[in-house]
Amino acid sequence: MAPATLKKRSEFLWVRGGRRWSAPTFVLEARARRDEPEPGPARFGFTVSKKVGGAVQRNRIRRRFRALTAALRADQMLPGFDYVIIARTGAIDRAFPDLRADLDLALTRVHQPPGQKRRGSKNA
Repeated sequence: MAPATLKKRSEFLWVRGGRRWSAPTFVLEARARRDEPEPGPARFGFTVSKKVGGAVQRNRIRRRFRALTAALRADQMLPGFDYVIIARTGAIDRAFPDLRADLDLALTRVHQPPGQKRRGSKNA
């Protein structure tokens, strides 16, 4: 089942103040909703600007990201969180399994506590 989607501009702007992770094909922004007494399901929003391409390319990328989010496991997205995926040009040609790996990594990174060191870091 696909997660709920963000619809209003104000929701997209609010998520902007949260955690971010950049990949070659997209930027993932995430922020917990605090206005709900009980956390609801995770919600996703998609932004694909005209810089990425024409309408056909933008719609194709949006469909690919919707398919990616629909295939996520429940433990990958936290209840009460809003996520925004901002597409980059590389998303057009990237293989679907690679896009999925990028999204899995991005979700892991935005949910890491601040200040936690990454595995395999040279400075660790």
